[in-house]
Amino acid sequence: MTTSITKVVFPVAGMGTRFLPATKAIPKEMLPVADQPLIQYAVQEAQQAGITEFIFVTNPINRPILQTHFGANDALESMLLERGKTAELKIVAETTLPEDQIKFCYQDQPLGLGHAVWCAREFVSDGPFAVILPDDLIMAKPGCLKQMVDAHARLGGNVVAVEDVPREMTSRYGILDVDQDNGETVSAKGLVEKPAPADAPSTLSIIGRYILDGRVFEHLDKKMSGSGGEIQLTDAISATIPEVAFHGLRFEGTRFDCGSMNGFVEANVAFGLERSHHESDLRSYLKSHL
Repeated sequence: MTTSITKVVFPVAGMGTRFLPATKAIPKEMLPVADQPLIQYAVQEAQQAGITEFIFVTNPINRPILQTHFGANDALESMLLERGKTAELKIVAETTLPEDQIKFCYQDQPLGLGHAVWCAREFVSDGPFAVILPDDLIMAKPGCLKQMVDAHARLGGNVVAVEDVPREMTSRYGILDVDQDNGETVSAKGLVEKPAPADAPSTLSIIGRYILDGRVFEHLDKKMSGSGGEIQLTDAISATIPEVAFHGLRFEGTRFDCGSMNGFVEANVAFGLERSHHESDLRSYLKSHL
């Protein structure tokens, strides 16, 4: 079974209130981890997976900043070229996306992840398509989405990235009701959004990576509120079962929850150590403080 995945949705309309005052002037997804913003890692992961269409679900305040980051900057490139800064010029060129590959749409109300994905329906409703939450930064080779695309080529249907969490943390995640566990992948007969530990059908949680069949919009169109009074993407996915096969992939890699300060700091350390031009100084600094 092979179906090309060429489109990705980035739900980035949030105001990033947990990172104020840093996010008063810039979108949370533009906060840097090591030497590039969160959203750049997400785009690179998508590109590695073969994605060629990038849909940003944003708001009128954040959109110009994203457009500037991913758009061409002729003045900057000319200056770098004149000064012989070829390495920096290469970095700028790699962050530029062709105009015909970028689409923007607005989420005018904070009604949940399901609503954010619904806002992108005009660009992806024919499906299948990917969704990446930039807050979940994943260090993996190959990238997490590439692993999922490969799994989708075998399995079809809806595929999500999953990892086990402590039972006391199930109330923070969408949790799979597992039907069959095959090790690397699991098939599920349902999903529960943020269940209490005692009610959780498993401890296998969805993290911010999805490949979705276009039929999910049949349920998102109903705009039914779920946990927290929001339109939950997990509810729409669950409603497609068993019409659409549903699988979780235990990806190979390390996830950093950059929606929290602890996870954000951990990601900066891990990605800083991974980059050879930062590694030596950063390692020395850490040793001097630990």
